[in-house]
Amino acid sequence: MSMEIGFIGTGAMGKPMVRRLLAQDYKLTLYDVRPEAIAELTELGAQAAESPADVASRVETVLVSLPTPDIVKEVALGANGVAHGSKIKTFVDLSTTGPRMAMEIAKGLEAKGITAIDAPVSGGVSGASSGSLAVMMAGPKDLCEALKPALQVIGKNVFYIGPKPGQGQMMKLTNNLLSGTALAATAEAVVLGVKFGLDPQVMLDVINVSSGRNTATMDKFPKAVLPRTFDFGFRLELLDKDVRLCVEQADELGVPMWVGHAVRQLWHFAAGQGGGKEDITAIVKYIEHWAGVTVGKPPKSG
Repeated sequence: MSMEIGFIGTGAMGKPMVRRLLAQDYKLTLYDVRPEAIAELTELGAQAAESPADVASRVETVLVSLPTPDIVKEVALGANGVAHGSKIKTFVDLSTTGPRMAMEIAKGLEAKGITAIDAPVSGGVSGASSGSLAVMMAGPKDLCEALKPALQVIGKNVFYIGPKPGQGQMMKLTNNLLSGTALAATAEAVVLGVKFGLDPQVMLDVINVSSGRNTATMDKFPKAVLPRTFDFGFRLELLDKDVRLCVEQADELGVPMWVGHAVRQLWHFAAGQGGGKEDITAIVKYIEHWAGVTVGKPPKSG
């Protein structure tokens, strides 16, 4: 793979990924709708482009990290999208768009002679910064192998999921359904314990050496809920979107999702109450409000 690649979307996830690629001497051409988002990256040697089509007219491989399926579609196939670039051959979507959108984009790009790879990532902002993301690739196997060295710069765990567009997205959605379920259920369980008079730290200590341990009890609650910082690094509205996409795909395939639908309702409620821009760990605040208790306390100042 050429050391010259394009990257579109330098937000919370994209920026640390770009920084890691630049540190490994990749030559990057960048675009973001917010010019200020790429200012510090151009100071590190990246080149700025005027549009997604401009990026795709300068390099053969374009990576995108964007917040919603509709934005990914616009960047890929819109009036100034990469589909109108004169040089691009490969489009790599690191976002979470869902299988249906991945297949639609792949079909649209194929008509332009461009191969789409869906390669969603898991691990959050901390994983993007440390290069420890999990990457789930789907597409032609030889092309995925060629992309692997670049993707290993941002993710130490790079998996080949399968040859069909959308398979990487399906893998990511199942992961995020489980993650969202664990966090929602942990919020309910810990609030219940606190309401009864249990110490939330003791609860976590017990759970984390018992059968109830999960990513929320081991990581999210100790780091962001008990200290009341709510800064784990992933917006609530994005997990709401991911759980919705997973449940919708299950409905389309005729797979029952009794638990999944309940989890979707809770995340959608929190987002609808104004919590969409908050961190995912803020989900506990909505359970607390109903119960009339607070889990943890803010750190002492000074």
